[in-house]
Amino acid sequence: MVNHFAEADRAWEAAAAVLDPEVPVLTIDDLGILRAVTVTDDGVEVVMTPTYSGCPAMETIREDVVRALAREGFEQVRVRLELAPAWTTDWISASGKAALEEFGIAPPTGVATATGPVRLTLAVKCPQCGSLNTRQLSRFGSTSCKALYVCEGCGEPFDHFKAL
Repeated sequence: MVNHFAEADRAWEAAAAVLDPEVPVLTIDDLGILRAVTVTDDGVEVVMTPTYSGCPAMETIREDVVRALAREGFEQVRVRLELAPAWTTDWISASGKAALEEFGIAPPTGVATATGPVRLTLAVKCPQCGSLNTRQLSRFGSTSCKALYVCEGCGEPFDHFKAL
């Protein structure tokens, strides 16, 4: 008899280690898009929530997850996307936010899913020098989920992960 709990842990670890192709310092677990991994007699089902419904990286991530699980001996893999609840930057792990900053991308701050009045972002801290003297150059950076900023202190441009 197969121990599905042990196999699910092993499958989770394999899927969780897959890197985001757009931000290769984050695993899909750190990014918070890996939602569930279930092992049954019929194979493995992986559930992911894209950062937004039109995310172009999801097909590559799906293929990478299938390959990672195949390397671990899981032959029957089904990857399912769930759009609800919608992904939020609140799902990025603390280690993921630290990796973003180390990579030169300003991580989201605060809580994106707070209720009440709309929050304003008064300043985005430069991941290079730490200055709060920054300004937005474009609502969209290298990907749609990031905005392009420039630091007035050190002059470096950088991406900022938008709080969603």
